[in-house]
Amino acid sequence: MSRKADNCLPFFLCLALLSVVYSGRAVAFQGTGETEVYFSPDGGATAAIVREIDRASYKILVQAYSFTSKPIASALLRAQKRNVEVTVIMDGRELKEKYNAVRFFKNSRVQIFLDDKHAIAHNKVIIVDNKTLITGSFNFTKAAEFENAENLLVFKDNPPLVERYEKNFYEHLSHSRRY
Repeated sequence: MSRKADNCLPFFLCLALLSVVYSGRAVAFQGTGETEVYFSPDGGATAAIVREIDRASYKILVQAYSFTSKPIASALLRAQKRNVEVTVIMDGRELKEKYNAVRFFKNSRVQIFLDDKHAIAHNKVIIVDNKTLITGSFNFTKAAEFENAENLLVFKDNPPLVERYEKNFYEHLSHSRRY
């Protein structure tokens, strides 16, 4: 790299940083609360999700790309039977898959919505009682737990982070269709 290009590098780095800061898309959060980290295969991610769902007292919001996990689906159904409000948004193309949770949730009277506005609705998010956020690459599937290399993060007591994910959830819910 030439000396002239070296002198321009700080300028371009600052320009890139300013474009991110002023784009309205990047949001910084304080590291409040507790964070749990899980990896798969066999890292306990499914058990962590089920545990948090079982602790829910009034509301669970779910965004899922692929959803075939019986333990997680069963935990959501148990929550609904405890009068916890459960709302699930799934990728609109999931209906084409042979095995998925869409029909299970529909038959169980869980509120299910399909997001087909995007090429892929690839979010993997669970929000429990407006205070616990679960997210990561981990799809809610048996393969994610036992075969894939995945990650899962559980954030507790970080209100600004949870609020941002809730806002995103409701943005997607607004253009999703009820199934």
